Amino acid sequence: MNIKKLLPGKIGFGTAPLGNMFRNIPDHEASDTVHAAWSAGIRYYDSAPFYGAGLAEIRLGNVLSQYPRNEYIISTKVGRVILDEVEDVSKRDLGEKGDLFKYGRPNKMVNDYSSDATLRSIEDSLKRLQTDHIDIVWVHDVAQDFYGDEWLDKFETARKGAFKVLDRLRDEGVIKAWGLGVNRVEPIEIILALENARPDGFLLAGRYSLLDHDRALQRLMPEVSAQGLGIVVGGPYSSGVLVGGSNFEYAPASPEILKKVEKIKAIADQYGVSMKSAGLQFALANPAVAAVIPGSSKPGRIGEDIEALHAVVPAKFWQELRAHNLVNVAAPLPIDKN
Repeated sequence: MNIKKLLPGKIGFGTAPLGNMFRNIPDHEASDTVHAAWSAGIRYYDSAPFYGAGLAEIRLGNVLSQYPRNEYIISTKVGRVILDEVEDVSKRDLGEKGDLFKYGRPNKMVNDYSSDATLRSIEDSLKRLQTDHIDIVWVHDVAQDFYGDEWLDKFETARKGAFKVLDRLRDEGVIKAWGLGVNRVEPIEIILALENARPDGFLLAGRYSLLDHDRALQRLMPEVSAQGLGIVVGGPYSSGVLVGGSNFEYAPASPEILKKVEKIKAIADQYGVSMKSAGLQFALANPAVAAVIPGSSKPGRIGEDIEALHAVVPAKFWQELRAHNLVNVAAPLPIDKN
């Protein structure tokens, strides 16, 4: 099923922070955050075994199991199997993600995109999420940022394994949709060109944000639209740097990025626009985008996201960004819909 038809709204909740991303989050704070998302009307929740070695799924499941299952959509990911065996977290090789989840569970994570591992991963996620079904399954991180020069070999394993299994599970009605969940555009471009893969959409994190969208605009977004599919945009705040944080792409932001944020914020301040509104509304202006899923580990941030999504942004703000070359000239803006 095309994810545009499946998703219940334009905003969802990304649970990566609930896996103790960057910091050790108390259980009650994680729980309060999910409850706050529900209370705010959010009904789409995205998770992954990778987020804290199962911690985010466990925390999400503990809360969502209290609500009617037919009222929300869950997506999670395959490509990593979480074992009962523990390991030295400091010695994990997480590619460009570094020690992103060093405060997560110490359970050993095995990278595996085979058929058997895909089925086991889904079975394990069902238990952690305390649910009887998963709506959307993304094939996780089969890209350069995690595997470097070996990424195409991993993609090939997924093509022969995970892709075929997920095709079958979708056709059998076990899941409703599947696709890739990645931080790079190239894997999505490749799968879109395959004749024997039939994904329903994609989760693209960080590559269609106000700060980084040039590559996605070249071929990816037009091709997704042409094939009648949709993209869920993850990381709309670029790991936090767009909204006052210090990280971009899970690492300290470069002087170049910080300067761009400063220029955008100066224009935003001039027109009374919040940076959250700028980030969310920019992403959603592209017709290929089905939803955005900002993440949070603080309950108060959820209301900010909802308010930012619906805030009225003056047309002159977007015109200024375009005039100062702070967005790609080809990037659709909210004013283009009027």
